Amino acid sequence: MCKYFFSILLAAFLGLTTYAQDKVSKKIKVDTVKNKFLPTGLRVGLDVISLIRGQDQSFKGWEINLDTDFSRYYFTVDYGHWATNQIVANNDTLISRGNYQNDGNYLRVGADVNFLLKDPDKNMFFFGFRYGMSSFSEAVQYHNSKYYYSGFGQYKADLTNGSVNGHWFEITTGLRVKIYKAFWMGYTARLKFAPSVSGATNFASYDMPGYGIVPMTPYYGFNYQLFWRFGWKKPQRKAKN
Repeated sequence: MCKYFFSILLAAFLGLTTYAQDKVSKKIKVDTVKNKFLPTGLRVGLDVISLIRGQDQSFKGWEINLDTDFSRYYFTVDYGHWATNQIVANNDTLISRGNYQNDGNYLRVGADVNFLLKDPDKNMFFFGFRYGMSSFSEAVQYHNSKYYYSGFGQYKADLTNGSVNGHWFEITTGLRVKIYKAFWMGYTARLKFAPSVSGATNFASYDMPGYGIVPMTPYYGFNYQLFWRFGWKKPQRKAKN
C-alpha cells in the first residue's frame, strides 16, 4: 500500500515539475511593474500528507501553510498539530519495548527564493530556510516481560514530560504551480537539522512535533500542499486627459 501511495506522489511531483516548465517556456515576459517588492497576494495552503497519515492510528495531525511575495522572495509561515502513538525500544536501560505518546503544536517561519524569474503567473521553483519551534507533552509506558534485575521481578515504568519546548532549523526546496485561477498545488522537501529540546525532566525526548525523531539529525521531511491564493486588488491608473 505504501509503495503504491508513494508511486502516485512521485508521478504527481514529476507532473507538476513538467507543467511548471511548460508554462514558463510559453510565457517569457519580464515583470516590469513598479514597486515590485510590495506583496501582491497571500497564499493559504493545507498539507495533504498530514491528513493521509492521520488515517493511521499511530498519528494524528494537520498543517496549514501561508506565504506572501516580495518580488522573488517569499515570507512563509507553517503551523500544525502533531500527536503520535508508537512502540519504541530502550536498550540503554535494558527495557525491551515501550509505548510512547506525544501531543503538541509547532510553528515554522522562514523565507523562500524563487528561481523562475520570467513567469508572470509567479510559479515557483525555490530554495529556502526555516526556523522551527515546538511545544508538546510526552509520555512512555514501559512493561518489560523480562526481569530488570535478577530477583526483583517484572519491571514497569510510567514516565511523563509534561511541558517540553524545542527548536530546529531547515533547508527547503520545492515547487508551487498555478493550476486554475487562484488554485495552486506544490510540494516542499525539508532537510531538518540541529534539534534542541528543554523541559524533558524524566526521560530524553524521543519525537518532537514538526521535526520527528529527535536523536536523528539530519532528518528529512516532505509536504504535498494545496493552496488558494488571495490576490490584492491592483490600483487603477488614471486615464490621461
